[in-house]
Amino acid sequence: MNCLYPVARHTRLAMLLAAPVILACSTLSVQSVIAQQSTGLTEPIYRVAHEEPAGETPATQIASRTVSAPLPAGINLTQRPGEHPLNPSLRFAQQSLIDLDKNIKDYSAILYKQERIGGELLDQEVAFIKVRHQPFGVYMFFLSKQNKGREVVYSDMPDGSIGKLNARDCGFKKRLGVFSLDPNGRLAMGGQKYPITKLGVRELTKELITVASNDVKYGECDVRTAQTAIGPRNNKRPVTLIEVTHPVPRPNTFRFHKAQVYIDNELRVPIRYVAKLWPTEEGGEAPLEEAYTYVNLKINNGFTDIDFSKDNPEYFKP
Repeated sequence: MNCLYPVARHTRLAMLLAAPVILACSTLSVQSVIAQQSTGLTEPIYRVAHEEPAGETPATQIASRTVSAPLPAGINLTQRPGEHPLNPSLRFAQQSLIDLDKNIKDYSAILYKQERIGGELLDQEVAFIKVRHQPFGVYMFFLSKQNKGREVVYSDMPDGSIGKLNARDCGFKKRLGVFSLDPNGRLAMGGQKYPITKLGVRELTKELITVASNDVKYGECDVRTAQTAIGPRNNKRPVTLIEVTHPVPRPNTFRFHKAQVYIDNELRVPIRYVAKLWPTEEGGEAPLEEAYTYVNLKINNGFTDIDFSKDNPEYFKP
């Protein structure tokens, strides 16, 4: 890939909201299984600058078997008489954003990202990330084989305006040094759907609210929920799955045919989002449009300005 960083965007989603959720009306099949292929990647050591993997681990299974079960405490998706099936998820997302701003200042995670650009489904990207909400900042160290060692760091300006993205590529391109780029510019956006300023669970939650607010205007919508778990085999997180399906395409209105949002039951924020387009032929498979997953989420690490500065002595090492 020719991109300088992967951005987890959540705008195509059209799902729902905070913690990986999307909505609920009926229930998913007990036999429904969503799994990810082996990556050979492991959880890094989080307070070490480059967060190198600490050894080999088995494949990371993104989701285990989904089951119909009562919603956990704190996740209320009750549909009121006569209202749109998306409204419960929309309310939950709005409250989740309030709670997120109150309770989560920063976090680290492993981000899995895959996007379709120009009709082509690109390879999955994997990166260790640090994110701070105020002022907004992102650090990324890529772990996937094709670009392992690529680094990106970004921070908003003190007044909240858009800052510069600083990046260094991997391999022989390291000799080119660190580049300072406009995060919305052509070079920074090469091979990316969304700018780095849209990365993270907070931006995902905001986008879910925006999309759901639009979709409640239309009736063609099926919603269902289920319980499952996400994460490495030895560190799975219980989540609520909200799946939203638009059976009838509405060009320039609906952004997806089927979307799935997975909400962490404890943190009540979205940690996985998947969007699929309409099949090209009747009975065909719905093609993946984009997928973003945050695993090994560690919140409130006390990150400071140096964690999101190109002058951090632990970043961009030879």
